Amino acid sequence: MEKGILCIGSNYRRKENLALAREHLMELFPNIRFSTEQETLPVGIKNQAMFSNQIGFFFSHLKEEQIKVELKNIEKKAGRCLKDQEKGIIALDIDLLLFHHRILKPQDMKREYVIKGIKEIFKTETKETL
Repeated sequence: MEKGILCIGSNYRRKENLALAREHLMELFPNIRFSTEQETLPVGIKNQAMFSNQIGFFFSHLKEEQIKVELKNIEKKAGRCLKDQEKGIIALDIDLLLFHHRILKPQDMKREYVIKGIKEIFKTETKETL
């Protein structure tokens, strides 16, 4: 089994869409652990609506590309579409940040809310599970 870290975020129907994401992610990764939701300012988009973000830590037998496809499918279930994205409306964004000891999104890994969420999750984990 490989370890992974992901980030979920939304600036539209935030609570509802993060709950939907957690539900589907728990089906995909029954062992997933989530950090507390954090409200953050938007970065690099037109729409200045606040975001809710949350970090997830999981183990999986799936390959990286399979996981990415599943994450995109969950985003679509929340109503994410290109037309809204162009307006800065992000119903749901799920990024795979780290998988199989590889950092996939180095810039995201430096964001304060990501670091805080990872620390929160790992604070509750034992050395054996990490």
